[in-house]
Amino acid sequence: EVLGEDKLKQVLQERELRVYWGTATTGKPHVAYFVPMSKIADFLKAGCEVTILFADLHAYLDNMKAPWELLELRVKYYEQVIKAMLESIGVPLEKLKFVKGTDYQLSREYTLDVYRLSSMVTEHDAKKAGAEVVKQVEHPLLSGLLYPGLQALDEEYLKVDAQFGGVDQRKIFTLAEKYLPSLGYAKRAHLMNPMVPGLTGAKMSSSEEESKIDLLDSKEDVKKKLKKAFCEPGNIQNNGVLSFVKYVLFPLRGEFCIKRDPKWGGDKVYTEFEEVEKDFAEELIHPGDLKASVEVALNQLLEPIRKKFELPELRKLTNSAYPDPSKTKAGKGAKAGGGGGGGEDDELAPSRLDIRVGKIISVEKHPDADSLYLEKIDVGEAEPRTVVSGLVAYVSQEELQDRMVLLLCNLKPQKMRGIESQAMLLCASIEGEPRRVEPLDPPEGSSPGERVFVEGYETGKADDRLNPKKKVWEKLQVDLKISDECVAQWKDKQLMTKLGQITCKTLKGGNIS
Repeated sequence: EVLGEDKLKQVLQERELRVYWGTATTGKPHVAYFVPMSKIADFLKAGCEVTILFADLHAYLDNMKAPWELLELRVKYYEQVIKAMLESIGVPLEKLKFVKGTDYQLSREYTLDVYRLSSMVTEHDAKKAGAEVVKQVEHPLLSGLLYPGLQALDEEYLKVDAQFGGVDQRKIFTLAEKYLPSLGYAKRAHLMNPMVPGLTGAKMSSSEEESKIDLLDSKEDVKKKLKKAFCEPGNIQNNGVLSFVKYVLFPLRGEFCIKRDPKWGGDKVYTEFEEVEKDFAEELIHPGDLKASVEVALNQLLEPIRKKFELPELRKLTNSAYPDPSKTKAGKGAKAGGGGGGGEDDELAPSRLDIRVGKIISVEKHPDADSLYLEKIDVGEAEPRTVVSGLVAYVSQEELQDRMVLLLCNLKPQKMRGIESQAMLLCASIEGEPRRVEPLDPPEGSSPGERVFVEGYETGKADDRLNPKKKVWEKLQVDLKISDECVAQWKDKQLMTKLGQITCKTLKGGNIS
């Protein structure tokens, strides 16, 4: 989408266009960043002057997604990895200008403009503008309300004609168009690229580990993440794998090859995405073949980046900018892990739990146990997981059908009366006569596979499998409670997805297990 196309044409009659693209230096950049990178390549080919802004101050303002003490390191990491991306697709770096936000955003003039703008922008407008970009919580910090205004001011201080970003930035762009003229500054044009759905079906996010493929992920990690990715046969809606072909591979390569066994028709080269989409919708392309073909193409793009980051100084930079919470001890680790762990040993960080949103697609009786039922639950993987539980004793079979629930997915599978339970259904409960149990509820609009995290522990990585001997779940579970507002919490910090908080219907003060 383009806002202000007439303005662009007017500028182009006089000189080349000046445009900037900004990125908040939060979680590690992922493969969806190839979408704006390929468009930046287009801008340069068209003769535009392009500035890339590393928005370090924004990263801190957005609910402290980047801790203050890591800002400098993360800017250095972003600069190195984005330059490596651009080199991997053949973009000449000498034509680009790189700027760090705090190089000018702490100046006297900029600070005064922030105050001037804050005297004009209403709380309603600021919150609305950041709704799809700034992390939404029940009690937002003032910093998150400042975020959109600062992004608007960047257009003036970078002296550009246009800002480029994803369509999720649209409300910030319209806020800039509304308020910059009030400060006596020109209204800029805005250019937007589509957002690539993540592997779980929602937006691919740097702060959500399960939704993305990192630029430095190994071939094994790429294979594992693609294998888990949501890619239902014939379903072309919210299909992250298919969208990656559309928005990354076709713009960069101009074609896409489906690799498959000769008995299924052999390899086929597509020169139009619409043909790929049509064949997938008609189930002429199997999800397994699509994933395998994307894996090959993706690894070709990532290999030069991986190779660059084999240099010892870049390996050290990566480890310093994104310290492993599981290896960071108390006190020191609370800072470096970005979790506000309150001095707790980060070996027990709640981010080690792989909790996901699931959708119950069937409920049936256990063949060998009257009190147990088998639930088939979609968690955004190729196949639903089987869960054995006694929940039907508290919630009717009809109520459970098609219900959105929460699953703990990285416990060791356990056989229950001969049938393997592949995850744990998380519920609130209050002991007594009778015992009361309710499933936890994800926010409205949630999709199967979306990651659930504890507020302040967004960037930690879940264990592939919790070691039962270490009792990680048991130690963390002790501090999982339901608040007096029926909100799920761990040590008074909310359990959340990107859409909001986890709740239950009525069990105030209950335990979670």
